[in-house]
Amino acid sequence: MSTAVATRKRAKPAPGPGAAPVAGKRRRKVDSAADRGKPKGGGRMNEEISSDSESESLAPRKTEEEEEEELEETAQEKKLRLAKLYLEQLRQQEEEKAEARAFEEDQVAGRLKEDVLEQRGRLQKSVAKEIQAPAPTDIRVLRGHQLSITCLVITPDDLAIFSAAKDCTIIKWSVETGRKLHVIPRAKKGAQGQPAGHSSHVLCMAISSDGKYLVRLGWPVGGWEIWVCGVCRWPLLSFPQASGDRSKLILIWEAQSCQHLYTFTGHRDAVSGLAFRKGTHQLYSTSHDRSVKVWNAAENSYVETLFGHQDAVAALDALSRECCVTAGGRDGTVRVWKIPEESQLVFYGHQGSIDCIHLINEEHMVSGADDGSVALWGLSKKRPLALQREAHGLHGEPGLEQPFWVSSVAALLNTDLVATGSHNARVRLWQCGEGFRQLDPLCDIPLVGFINSLKFSSAGDFLVAGVGQEHRLGRWWRIKEARNSVCIIPLRRLPVSPVAGS
Repeated sequence: MSTAVATRKRAKPAPGPGAAPVAGKRRRKVDSAADRGKPKGGGRMNEEISSDSESESLAPRKTEEEEEEELEETAQEKKLRLAKLYLEQLRQQEEEKAEARAFEEDQVAGRLKEDVLEQRGRLQKSVAKEIQAPAPTDIRVLRGHQLSITCLVITPDDLAIFSAAKDCTIIKWSVETGRKLHVIPRAKKGAQGQPAGHSSHVLCMAISSDGKYLVRLGWPVGGWEIWVCGVCRWPLLSFPQASGDRSKLILIWEAQSCQHLYTFTGHRDAVSGLAFRKGTHQLYSTSHDRSVKVWNAAENSYVETLFGHQDAVAALDALSRECCVTAGGRDGTVRVWKIPEESQLVFYGHQGSIDCIHLINEEHMVSGADDGSVALWGLSKKRPLALQREAHGLHGEPGLEQPFWVSSVAALLNTDLVATGSHNARVRLWQCGEGFRQLDPLCDIPLVGFINSLKFSSAGDFLVAGVGQEHRLGRWWRIKEARNSVCIIPLRRLPVSPVAGS
């Protein structure tokens, strides 16, 4: 029995050719395949679990590697991004610095160009088109003189105004408050021990550019005086006007204390114009004796005399060059005097008496005459570059009309802005065309009376007019409605529209 049992045990696991074992194996395979295909819940769970397990068992190693790679790439990208950002910031900073340097270089180059053009007398800044006509209520009126204002000047710092009149007084005004800062009263002729002053009409004034000297010109019963009286170092020049007696004097005064320093003598008739050479104490004077004299105010000395005009000289002006320009009155000429060469250039163009002149820059000037014309001149041509006739219109009965005399002219230095005055109840502003070859009216400022003097401030933000009931050189007419006063006219500029893309 033991042998039979052992035999059965050995034969049981052995594969045999019978159908039962094979069928059982096939059944299990089919069943397992069917079980996998059954839509039962248990089978679905088994399938899902196996699927998840398969993805989890296969993906983890790959995902970890990818995550590590992604982490490594992100860090590199971050470093690269930061590096690019830093380089971009450096580039922007360098561009800003380059722009700043270029801007500074442009500014320096522009300033140097302006200086060169100014020295050559060709600088023409365009400001006239920005000027806005002021309202009549914006004009400030300063009253203190009893008779007509004849001349005025503005200190280089634009803080004070000096005015002179036919009442022989000179008043210093504060631009900010409009109050009187100092009054130089009329001096009595022949009186002893009295303070120095004018005893006749004061006709002209001039200012040294450093503010040290104030020069006043007057006709103290037949002469004119130069004063160097500038409180707070404010200089002034006054231009003389013809009157009765002619003392033919030029008095120099100390600026701060207004003490008389010394007197220049030499002219044989009333002095009609004074001007300091810009940046120096060289003084030019002209007179009704037809001469032009050169003085050194710092050294209290006379330099030389120049002759050429054929009639009484009416006005004079000068800038930084060693030369001056004069208006020849009834001889109908404008002359440029070259002091070192002792020579002169003669210009013709007006048909009447040339009573006023003003330099625009070193190469161009503007003048006015009693024929009603205003002319623009260039030193390279003997004839006017532009001539505006009847600049202030006509007056008189029909058929007997006469042009309004041009009694004063002024120009804002190195710009295209010019102002003229007459007695037609308005000050007129003009715009000079390109190259000073055209003169176009800009706007009118209502002001009743004779406009005997006009001056622009250095900054160009206001214009000062000396107004009187009579012309500064005589008593041909009298306007009773006028007030003898100094008028401060603000010059506001239109806002500049921003440039597209700026």
